[in-house]
Amino acid sequence: MPREPQPVTTTAPDLTGRAITRQSWRDLTFVHWRVAPDVVAPLLPAGTRPDVHDGSSWVGLVPFRMVGVGAGFGPGVPWLGTFPETNVRLYSVDEQGRRGVVFLTLEASRLAFVLGTRAVFALPYTWARMRVSEADGVLTYTSRRRWPGPRDATTHVAVRPGAALAPGDAVAEFLTARWGLHTRAFGRTLYVPNRHATWPLQTAELLTVDDRLVAACGLPGTALRPPASVLFSRGVRTDFGPPVDVRTPLPG
Repeated sequence: MPREPQPVTTTAPDLTGRAITRQSWRDLTFVHWRVAPDVVAPLLPAGTRPDVHDGSSWVGLVPFRMVGVGAGFGPGVPWLGTFPETNVRLYSVDEQGRRGVVFLTLEASRLAFVLGTRAVFALPYTWARMRVSEADGVLTYTSRRRWPGPRDATTHVAVRPGAALAPGDAVAEFLTARWGLHTRAFGRTLYVPNRHATWPLQTAELLTVDDRLVAACGLPGTALRPPASVLFSRGVRTDFGPPVDVRTPLPG
């Protein structure tokens, strides 16, 4: 019998084992749409199922700046490890009850990073031409995929961050307080835990969203609807722990 999902908490559990990589996520915008669980279930790796809040599962479009990626035992890499990124993600839970995210794509502007991460971790990174800019209180994110196709997988998002979000917002916590990812790699489904400070979240006014990435990931029409949630954060520093097979029982 599958375990019940672990509670949503805004505080990350301790990593079991030494951090294998560290990175900072900066100037993030979280744009989310509700989706039916049975629509996204076929897109999730074996051993996981859609995580649900308020009767829906969710799909997120998250553009941001990756800063200082490095090994867990050393400093971040200044140029190679710093670049814009945009991901499309779903929300998952495995049979042990671990909640996570599943990335349908991770668009990034550093080809060497894309190739290395695809080879080592089997994550769906793609190479894209991207830009993040900020002027007059508005952040603008643009991306156009270079490799692999389709070349018309593009996104353009503009937001105006607002006031700090008060603690206790159940939707925001469900969407952002995620302490790991699920991925299919080398014939197994893995859970990769992460740890970071509680997100400093803000409200955000969505000024523009013109997106084809979500449709390119197998969810046509989703990004044509008004999103159900838009949030912003200046970001956190993150450690990732060693991956575990999703069949591995939780301690205790």
